[in-house]
Amino acid sequence: MQEDGTNPTARAGEPRNEVVGPLDARLVPRYAGPGTFARLPRLDQVERADVAVLGVPFDAGTSYRPGARFGPEAVRQASRLLRTAYDPALDAEPFRAQQVIDAGDVSANPYSIPEALAAIELEVSGLLTSGATVVTIGGDHTITLGALRAVFRHSGPVALVHFDAHLDTWDTYFGARVTHGSFLRRAAEEGLFVDSASTHVGIRGPLYDREDLAADAELGFRVVHCQELNDIGIRGAVERIRARVGDRRLYLSIDIDVLDPANAPGTGTPELAGMTSRELLGIVQGLAGLDIVGADVVEVAPAYDHAEITSLAAATVAYKLIGLLAMSKPGTEAARPSPSPGAPDVEPR
Repeated sequence: MQEDGTNPTARAGEPRNEVVGPLDARLVPRYAGPGTFARLPRLDQVERADVAVLGVPFDAGTSYRPGARFGPEAVRQASRLLRTAYDPALDAEPFRAQQVIDAGDVSANPYSIPEALAAIELEVSGLLTSGATVVTIGGDHTITLGALRAVFRHSGPVALVHFDAHLDTWDTYFGARVTHGSFLRRAAEEGLFVDSASTHVGIRGPLYDREDLAADAELGFRVVHCQELNDIGIRGAVERIRARVGDRRLYLSIDIDVLDPANAPGTGTPELAGMTSRELLGIVQGLAGLDIVGADVVEVAPAYDHAEITSLAAATVAYKLIGLLAMSKPGTEAARPSPSPGAPDVEPR
């Protein structure tokens, strides 16, 4: 048995509470133990995986401040701060309802974007084939193209919800067709997402040209501009996204620069007047019940961070994504405890 009381020999088909979970922070301090995401087991320590957290330390596609190659390491470090057993906001137990593992890092060629994307696609494809849903931690936003290609091969075209300050549908940068600002145009050209079901969320700031928004709309995207949140709020944004996605399979891509620099200074292209962390988490939580087949959190550049603000935001978003996946597992409802508002916090601080 693990220190948290779980059974490390659980096999597919056995009760969902018999999984290898994170270390219990009441027994092993959160600053100790393995350096995996949320101190989860590695892929080689379990016999199956329902969800795989995969790092992609790559930033050769960035256009301004580099450093997102160190994002996965920083997010894993910040994830130690999370209390992982129960999420009251989702009324879910993300690591008890499913087997979640840390799949390590993709060895992405830092000198070749095509080779890096091929490595990402291969790694994600292998995990999907094994039965795991992949939550990818970047890395700059270019990496999403590799993950989308793998998901497309496995599930066909998906609805895409893209949280970002920027459109990422420009054609080229200095003649380069695949960068963190142009990968979505390539994804559209390859038919990787359903154009009538996809949305940008959090877009803001000045653009290169008056026609940028029109060119983006031609690819099928609809936009929830960040400024609109002042009027429609979290609930309005959630309603728009859910109406757009419907019952289609969904890929969620979250660039941490969708947050205001006050909430996420450690990123490559910060943009003023962004979302608060409360707004981002509220919208993500509002997507519970949708058919999520893949997700990523990208663009954490820890060299520009302060007190792990950005890394903690990304780690928390990844935890929420894992929680959403837990809520879709068979038998999850029965496994949930009754909510107990006002219960004392017994986790060591």
